[in-house]
Amino acid sequence: MPETSVSYKCPNCGAPLSYLPGAAKVTCEYCGSELDIAAVEELFRDKQALAAKALEAKQAKWDTKNAGENWSDEESAALRALTCSSCGAELVCDENTMATECVYCGNPTMIPKRFDGQLKPDFLIPFKKTKQDAVAALKEFYKGHYLLPSNFTANNRVEAIQPMYVPFWLFDSKVEARADFKAQRIHVHQTAREVITETQVYSCQRAGTMTFQKIPADGSKKMDDTYMESIEPFDYSELVPFSAAYLTGYLADKYDVTAKECVPRADKRVEQSALEVLESTVNGFDGHILEDSAVVKTEGKVCYAMVPVWILTTRYQDKPYTFMMNGQTGKVVGTLPYDATKALIYPAICTVLFIPILYFILKMFL
Repeated sequence: MPETSVSYKCPNCGAPLSYLPGAAKVTCEYCGSELDIAAVEELFRDKQALAAKALEAKQAKWDTKNAGENWSDEESAALRALTCSSCGAELVCDENTMATECVYCGNPTMIPKRFDGQLKPDFLIPFKKTKQDAVAALKEFYKGHYLLPSNFTANNRVEAIQPMYVPFWLFDSKVEARADFKAQRIHVHQTAREVITETQVYSCQRAGTMTFQKIPADGSKKMDDTYMESIEPFDYSELVPFSAAYLTGYLADKYDVTAKECVPRADKRVEQSALEVLESTVNGFDGHILEDSAVVKTEGKVCYAMVPVWILTTRYQDKPYTFMMNGQTGKVVGTLPYDATKALIYPAICTVLFIPILYFILKMFL
């Protein structure tokens, strides 16, 4: 996050600088470097200006008031919220749905009520992948995992498969970013008597203005954030204005995390992305580290959207395994069981095969 104060540090050793009363220069008490006061002011002027701006922007908030809109009376009348009596999950369906199965616990749910008090989404990405696509993608996902139990792959079948529209808050942001890196080049010289290593240290300052669009944060507590981030990216160029017609035949999860509650996640993703962009420009060195940085948001707005996700559940040894597939791109994520016996046998086989090769190599050179 942006710094609202400036630490005066020695540009040579990084130790704190302090002005000694009566001195004509600022002296570093650690390495002895002497700096003119004017030079110190020039060195830290940009940081002071950015810190002042960061202090002003510290209380700035994302403009979340325009994210989503109220449902019309007709739309509210046509929608129902179903509350699972087993686990408490809340799902949305159209007016024709009288019964469904809870995607989270499998409990049959038949508790219709009027859908109100929620914001209407601004946009939606329609499903592109079918149920058959989801099953085929899951089978493909199994391939190449050699530690999977044989019984899992031989007898596995999908117990439950649900298409669901998941609520997402999409953040647009414009930021001013600055980062200071310490980089180095290392040269090694060898003489007849010694090896000399010469290290050159550089101060690399990077700054820029960046615009980020559609930074996603899912608005459902029940959806695993790690899974949801793993099935990204979605192609947001295919967003369409929301219509309840798209929900026909699908489940839709009701948001229970507000846009304001998602702001810290969005800020963190913006900051990390901005610093990664700046760091990518530090080239031609043998190594570098980030010493100082500031990312200040100058603009921010949010919209409310729903994205398509297939949720598939299988079972192995009475334990459920859940997988999620991006309903637009087909990307699958999930956790698989592993065979502990295979985990021991495969490394042993590799070792046995490698020993004769190693013996042959050693015999050739010894």
